[in-house]
Amino acid sequence: MSTECLFCRIAAKEVPAQMVYEDDQVCAFKDISPQAPVHLLVIPKQHIESLNLLTEQDRDIMGVVMERVAHLARQFKIHESGYRTIINTNQDGGQVVFHLHVHILGGRAIGPMVARSS
Repeated sequence: MSTECLFCRIAAKEVPAQMVYEDDQVCAFKDISPQAPVHLLVIPKQHIESLNLLTEQDRDIMGVVMERVAHLARQFKIHESGYRTIINTNQDGGQVVFHLHVHILGGRAIGPMVARSS
């Protein structure tokens, strides 16, 4: 755990969040600025700064994270209509909080993955 990391502090219950799932390895909560009717963040409780820093030792926890994504899609009833998962990596990739997290967006048609320029 990083004492300066917002998501570590949420996982430690030092900062409030609308938690929708928690176990000993992973937690999930509602995004504070939702971009879709369902917008959740799924994080490992272990501090991993970004996708770039995953190691072989992180394989198991990332499997748990992704299985929880599928579980939450079913729980929030977006699994049949469809949903998008996003992992933003570093500044140009849109990462704002430097703790690896998976966005789940659903509940409506999401549209193109990247805005098209003319």
